[in-house]
Amino acid sequence: MDPQPTAEAETDEPLARAGESARTGAPRPLAPPEAPGLLAPPDAPGPLAPPEAPRPLVRRLLAPVATLAGVAAAFAYVGAVDPNEPGHYPVCPMLRFAGVFCPGCGGLRSAHAFVHGDLPAALGANALAVVGYGVFAAVMALWLVRVIRGVPMRLTISPVWWWGIGAVLALFTLVRNLPFGSALAP
Repeated sequence: MDPQPTAEAETDEPLARAGESARTGAPRPLAPPEAPGLLAPPDAPGPLAPPEAPRPLVRRLLAPVATLAGVAAAFAYVGAVDPNEPGHYPVCPMLRFAGVFCPGCGGLRSAHAFVHGDLPAALGANALAVVGYGVFAAVMALWLVRVIRGVPMRLTISPVWWWGIGAVLALFTLVRNLPFGSALAP
């Protein structure tokens, strides 16, 4: 059985004592020992840094609480300023120029009714917006739970889901503009 080649044999350097170069007899620089379990990418300049300590809970809660505060402020404004009275909000450009209800038409009236606890009126103004409120509440609850547990929130949506969401929006727009879908129109 043939012996396995060594690093010295691969470099065409004759064998020398450990730690010395065979050609010059000078000591070779030793490579730093690698940390067990840490693999550096090939282009990394040195050993990997140890993982960071988790941030305090107050700092982790900053982003989700700020997001909730912004959404609550928007809902409070829409709840205080009635979109059913003309002159407070701009008219939807698609409705004004094309005469077609877009997927967002009636969204402000839906939010106003939702804030005042009138779920049937909110569904009548824009049912898809009410579904969106529920999805937003579920994502916010998941985000808060993950932040409290110290797990990072990474929400990735595959292209299939984006196409599905686009198809639902297109179908909702089409149906609410047809005579048989007038119940979905604001």
